[in-house]
Amino acid sequence: MKDRRHDSRPRLRPLRYAVFALAALVVLSLGFALIPAEKPAPAQPSFSERARAAAFSDAMDLRAAGQGLAANGAVDSTTVDGVVTLLTIQAKALQSPAPAPAAQGSASPSPAPTTPARGAAELVQALAASGAARVKDAEAADGGMARLLAGTGTAQLLAAGRLAAAAGVPLPPGTAAGPGGDVSGAGSSVSPCVAPSAVAAAPEATQQGPGTGAPANTRQALAAVTAAALAAVTAAEQQAVYAYQAALPRLAAAEAAPASEFLGQHKGLTASAEARLRVACGASVPQQPGYILDSGFLAAPAAGLGRIEASTLAPYGDVVALSQGQDRAWALSALQSAAARAARWGADPGPVPGLILDVGQLPALRAGDAATASPAAS
Repeated sequence: MKDRRHDSRPRLRPLRYAVFALAALVVLSLGFALIPAEKPAPAQPSFSERARAAAFSDAMDLRAAGQGLAANGAVDSTTVDGVVTLLTIQAKALQSPAPAPAAQGSASPSPAPTTPARGAAELVQALAASGAARVKDAEAADGGMARLLAGTGTAQLLAAGRLAAAAGVPLPPGTAAGPGGDVSGAGSSVSPCVAPSAVAAAPEATQQGPGTGAPANTRQALAAVTAAALAAVTAAEQQAVYAYQAALPRLAAAEAAPASEFLGQHKGLTASAEARLRVACGASVPQQPGYILDSGFLAAPAAGLGRIEASTLAPYGDVVALSQGQDRAWALSALQSAAARAARWGADPGPVPGLILDVGQLPALRAGDAATASPAAS
């Protein structure tokens, strides 16, 4: 009789192998499940976000330098305190809602000097460099951010001029210290006006924006709001021409010469805005026979002109936010000129010219960010 125990061993070996293989498979599967998946790389921030971060960093550095300059008493405290207040408001407006790690992108914001400014001349130079960088970045930033950067840079350029005058130091070469800029109507980058019926009848392939792929209805909506902004600029410039014509006979001799020059600039800006409005398919703005000026205008025409100039800033800010290319460059130049003219007549263009800003609603500077600028930051 055969030994059954001896015969059963070969039959158990395949079963053992199967059990071991199954156990190994379970262990491996559990191991793979417990290993966390690799996190995807964070998305690169946009150019507008990097431009905002650079503007905020420069504002904080300049603010700290201004506080240091005020502490040593080398320059009139009123002027320096005004610059510090301006930079504080701008830093609050530029502050990110939450801290974010810095990242590099394919395009970089315009660089500004990072060397701490110690004296008045250095601070003037740093203010002018930062202002120029902000205006340059506004050319390529997205809508609302372009307006914020443009106003920030414009105010910093004006602050550099005020500080240079108070400290008796020269402005850096090329700094726009006074009114000027392109007032020609040529070079508009707005797409030529096409009637809506013609667009609707065109094939779908032709109803795309050149190089953007935007549908025709999207382009029509953008053109409509752009035209509305240009119409508001045109109306504001027409009123400014009327105000200067009314003020000229009542101004002192020293004020009449710049007023006459500014009147010519407003006439050029009116023609330029009207030309761009036509290209944008906007309805022409009829010239009013007259405007109601406030009661104190004729008694103090210089101050009245300052208020008129300040009233044109928001419409130009709208055009900056809504336009692109040469139209935005034109609006940026016109915004800077308007702010400089307003300051020339003693009006305050605001901490961010072109943007209606409720300073009281701005968030306080975060303790970590403020501490990098000043122990007493608010």
